[in-house]
Amino acid sequence: MPMPRPTPRTRPLIALPQRYAATTSALRYAAVVTARALADAVFRAGGEPFMMHPGPPDEAADRLARCAGLLLPGGGDVAPWRYAADTDVHGAVYDVDDAQDDFDLALARCALSRGLPTLAVCRGMQVVNVALGGTLRQDMGGPTAEHRHKVHGVRVAAGSVVARALGAVRTDVSCYHHQCVELPGRGLRATAWATDGTVEALELPGGVGWFAAVQWHPEDTAAVDGGQQGLFGGLVGAAGGWAERDARAG
Repeated sequence: MPMPRPTPRTRPLIALPQRYAATTSALRYAAVVTARALADAVFRAGGEPFMMHPGPPDEAADRLARCAGLLLPGGGDVAPWRYAADTDVHGAVYDVDDAQDDFDLALARCALSRGLPTLAVCRGMQVVNVALGGTLRQDMGGPTAEHRHKVHGVRVAAGSVVARALGAVRTDVSCYHHQCVELPGRGLRATAWATDGTVEALELPGGVGWFAAVQWHPEDTAAVDGGQQGLFGGLVGAAGGWAERDARAG
């Protein structure tokens, strides 16, 4: 039996922070952008993607309070000084934006402290790791070692949040990254790995609320792959419960 189609009133609001872009093909000047595939995946899952403009980090908590979930998307590299003091910056590090880092880190810390349902993708996973005191490898070793424009297999821990969302413990994923998790942050546990040992997913077993972070881009194939779409379904499903709880409390 098909699921009832969500209505505008029943779609939980999912915060999707936008990315700064120096140029776009449709606009004459700098822009703030969102990957359409991410917004489409949230909408397909029954959520309402809320394109959140990056702003002052001290406003992040109040702005996030109106939302029932958070999707931290991919993007440029996190500034190395945020996770490794007194270190040289690798030449491959690109698109660092301190304002973007400040806002994303504030959102991540707020969401995790509240137990707000959260899905973190690629850079988003790295932001969460840094927010919790973890470290990153600035570069995985050049073109032969990085995971740019690659589809590869991953092994997922049975019983994990990610495995339940995917409905599988092995899957092929679409990747685009040259950095990866080095040391997981406080409370985070790796739950998926590439064949080269790269950490492909992080979870918070002791945390409150639904949380999953993946290094790959599930939105790339979510329209045709029910497992990848399942990650967005897990986020929106948990957000729906959050919204209902808030409605009862109000």
